[in-house]
Amino acid sequence: MIAATLVQAMLVERLRDALPDAAVFDAPPVRGARPYAVVETPVLTDWGTKDAAGREGRVSVLLYDAGERPVRLRDLAARAEAAVLDAPRALTGWRIANIVFLRGRVVREGEGRWIAAIEFRVRMLAD
Repeated sequence: MIAATLVQAMLVERLRDALPDAAVFDAPPVRGARPYAVVETPVLTDWGTKDAAGREGRVSVLLYDAGERPVRLRDLAARAEAAVLDAPRALTGWRIANIVFLRGRVVREGEGRWIAAIEFRVRMLAD
């Protein structure tokens, strides 16, 4: 499997464990009751060395919720961030060197609808 698919699948699994009160998807759902999360496919570039293939990239987690205020969404975002940063470093054929939080924000999407976006940098080397 390609590195991006492995990272995305691992993060979906991690978030399903960390967010039992929200559905977690690897693509925007056709129908999804809020709250739910989407782990976007990572955008990876070369991060190799002389003797090992490597990838560096960005991966975003989007969380969607409804309500008058984003209190529950902020809690979901905090749990999602912790789960991603504590992700295992071993993947099939790859080893994650580090995962770093880059930025996050919560914005109003419409009347009573909220979205949180959290972006991470992932660096990995082939085993």
